[in-house]
Amino acid sequence: MDDVAAPQLLPSRVTVLVTGATGYLGGRLVPEMLAAGHRVKVLARDAGRLAEVPWRGDVEVVEGDLGDAGDTDRALRPDGAPDDPAGDVDVLFYLVHSMGASGDFETTELDMARSVAREARRAGVRRIVYLGGLHPDGVELSAHMRSRTAVGEALLASGVPTIVYQAGVVIGSGSASFEMIRHLTENLPVMPAPAWVRNRIEPIAVRDVLHYLVGAVRVPLDVSRHFDLGS
Repeated sequence: MDDVAAPQLLPSRVTVLVTGATGYLGGRLVPEMLAAGHRVKVLARDAGRLAEVPWRGDVEVVEGDLGDAGDTDRALRPDGAPDDPAGDVDVLFYLVHSMGASGDFETTELDMARSVAREARRAGVRRIVYLGGLHPDGVELSAHMRSRTAVGEALLASGVPTIVYQAGVVIGSGSASFEMIRHLTENLPVMPAPAWVRNRIEPIAVRDVLHYLVGAVRVPLDVSRHFDLGS
């Protein structure tokens, strides 16, 4: 019988960089990664927004803009040293979106994803993990969903093994979707609804999404593809 090579895995303890740590999912992923024993760095445009989070003293915070290649490079290097020949980040979690953006945000998001992908490859990142949106094939997508899909494709083309999770509406206390639905049901017992409310969706609990995100660290490094996250 032919020998089968064992899958190449990351060590049980790695260094991760979480982008979007001031957001809903990123802020919940950080303590999960710490609990799993990993070293955590975060990149935030305003480090002051993390001053009161309970895990602030357990992570390294790099202040910078993900759209700036130099800031991304600093976040991927030991102690933010851009002249270091090797980065110290094993896994980069890309959890940023421009849901409230106007104008040509699709171009901005795609350019930023390509910039991050280039810097990640240069710094020797071994895995990128991205959370996009669940969508059917062969239909016209909204601008935001189209942008998320394009970002995922750009990261997959980076040359760094990438996992693109595609999830529907993430439900959990504090999420925008959950709070909007709760507010509507508490204040509007009867409401005329537009046609789009008839669209069928597949929501997923936030704790399930976090389970998959944490588990991405242990996926063999020869895996680089999309995964649909169903409920």
